Amino acid sequence: MNFDYNEEQQLLADSVRRFIQKDYDFEARRKIVASAEGYSEAVWGTLAEMGLTGIPFSPDYGGFGGGAIDLLSVMEAFGEGLVVEPFLATVGLGGQLVARAGSDAQKKANLPAVVEGKLKLAFAHSEKGARYDLAHVKATAKRAGSGWTLDGEKVVVLGAPVAAKLVVSARTPAGLSLFLVDAKAAKMKPYRTLDEMRAADVVLAATPAELLGSEGKAQPAIEAVADFATALICAEAVGAMKFACDTTLEYLKTRKQFGVPIGTFQALQHRIVDMYVAYEQAKSMAFLACSQADSAADAKERMRAISAAKIKIADNARLISQESIQLHGGMGMSEELKVSHSFRRLTMIAQQFGDADHHLERFASL
Repeated sequence: MNFDYNEEQQLLADSVRRFIQKDYDFEARRKIVASAEGYSEAVWGTLAEMGLTGIPFSPDYGGFGGGAIDLLSVMEAFGEGLVVEPFLATVGLGGQLVARAGSDAQKKANLPAVVEGKLKLAFAHSEKGARYDLAHVKATAKRAGSGWTLDGEKVVVLGAPVAAKLVVSARTPAGLSLFLVDAKAAKMKPYRTLDEMRAADVVLAATPAELLGSEGKAQPAIEAVADFATALICAEAVGAMKFACDTTLEYLKTRKQFGVPIGTFQALQHRIVDMYVAYEQAKSMAFLACSQADSAADAKERMRAISAAKIKIADNARLISQESIQLHGGMGMSEELKVSHSFRRLTMIAQQFGDADHHLERFASL
């Protein structure tokens, strides 16, 4: 497999990195995180103007017809910059479910607005006690005239506080189904996560909803989109790992002890080399995950590849994030250093959509 970006992917990656370096440096990010909204509408508009929100959607709805492999360089750049805008929630989760499960009318009504940056979505699926089991859904849906109403509770819904619509999973007599819900109609408890994203617990009580696609046929779409999003965060992790490695190496070159840079100590040289080896391993696995998310022969092949990638990403994220903190000494945990925030994001990515133990079990069962 060729792990180098093609010309278009490299140009896209360079443009995203330039934007982040110029307009989304660490201080700018800190202000965005501290704001009431937890994201920047101006930055979101810029991402849409750059065409990033349209990459994985069909040209029929204003997109570019790409896939996870086309988003790899974007997510890697987002990982380096620790971007907190709801890109994964809208483009990688909610938008993908509409694209894969929605009717033609629903796609036409929602996807062009997503591509243009005018509509933010969130996927309300996880429930208490699920433990990464995608089939664990107790929320229920009942017919109400020509529509539906939903009852239940969802937890840690990424991007929900800023979303205009929620894609919600619930059970009907026909099985697991998906619904579109006006975010204002649901009761939310918003909060900031460990990695400074915005999420919410969502309570549904006779909440009006629109059936998304066909009743009782949501499970395959949910599994495919969860794998798609897992591939994207694997790519994001690679970007965060790169930053952690590079900034730690720079620190070892400049921090002096006993009159010499600590990077001259052989024991520390071995540790930084181990970090870069882990980064390269993670990068190759992220390429595999994104490739298989787009072109696997069947669901089983896709799931095996993505679970294998997530296992390696989770293990290496832990190694790199912890080593970067330790090699920075006590100051590595301070709020003022970006490396401490990379540590938080890598820690969350290792758990998101299934930790290493979960994916080891899934891999072994396939």
